Amino acid sequence: MEKRLREELAKLQVEVNEEKSRRVDLQQGEGFGFLGFEFRRIRSRRGRWMPLRTPRGKKRTALLRKLKLIFRSHRSQPVRDLIEQINPILRGWVNYFAAGHSSRCFSYIRNWVEKRIRSHLARARQRPGFGWKRWSSEWLYGTLGLFNEYRVAYQQPSRAAARPR
Repeated sequence: MEKRLREELAKLQVEVNEEKSRRVDLQQGEGFGFLGFEFRRIRSRRGRWMPLRTPRGKKRTALLRKLKLIFRSHRSQPVRDLIEQINPILRGWVNYFAAGHSSRCFSYIRNWVEKRIRSHLARARQRPGFGWKRWSSEWLYGTLGLFNEYRVAYQQPSRAAARPR
């Protein structure tokens, strides 16, 4: 790490772990993980280079493991109790990762959770399958109150950044 950067960080009383710190050249296709996000550089649909900030795979896997434990521990419980347990976890996770490019990850998690809830309902009624015809998605999200606000928070560019050059 550069001497000047070390001096500036010392003024802020910040210690840097030399083993974990490294320089990354995004122009060479490298990426890095920070605070649960994976950062890379990609071409946008318009052909311009842009940063891509997605949730790390490890974080998604950790969320699914946590939810799986809750589903297992509530196997014989009413579905409303199960939903009361998982909704705060989903809400917190989605709100944290809403600042990035997370829509693909969110749709994966939403589908996974919906299938688990459907499986829970079918098992309670001793029926095979997921009950796609029996229970509508609107009923799951509206009547049962399953978390459904998987939205990415888009930020408007600042005025200085929006000016043409």
